[in-house]
Amino acid sequence: MGAGREASISLDGVRDKNVMQLKKLNTALFPVRYNDKYYADALASGDFTKLAYYNDICVGSIACRLEKKEGGAIRVYIMTLGVLAPYRGLGVGTRLLNHVLDLCAKQNISEIYLHVQTNNEDAINFYKKFGFEITETIHNYYTNISPPDCYVLTKFVSQPQAKK
Repeated sequence: MGAGREASISLDGVRDKNVMQLKKLNTALFPVRYNDKYYADALASGDFTKLAYYNDICVGSIACRLEKKEGGAIRVYIMTLGVLAPYRGLGVGTRLLNHVLDLCAKQNISEIYLHVQTNNEDAINFYKKFGFEITETIHNYYTNISPPDCYVLTKFVSQPQAKK
């Protein structure tokens, strides 16, 4: 290939016409089925939800929901981030997460969080590399999967300093 791995990863927005790609990925990646609200939230988040392509093959996605906190501040909830197994370790997940972290910084969004099943050590370690910390444990969060417990991982994004 010669051009380096990064050059072959591209991101694309999720729209009505390609939301089926997100549905197919989620079916392959996750042990739970997502409802219509999930897809409505993903579409409503705009640039915060992306499909990832590796050499033009759709191999991963990140889907976020924007939430208003008390006082009006926005925080980002990562509903899902996943990459198909054969394409893990190639920088696809890193590219997806960095995209969202960069958007947070640019839009002055200081908090981003997600839920991870307590036994998903690969995911926990992945997020910790980006400065996420376990901030809470929720027992019996998941239904129909074992273990049912999850961790809440949170990252507070530092804002670019205003020029004085």
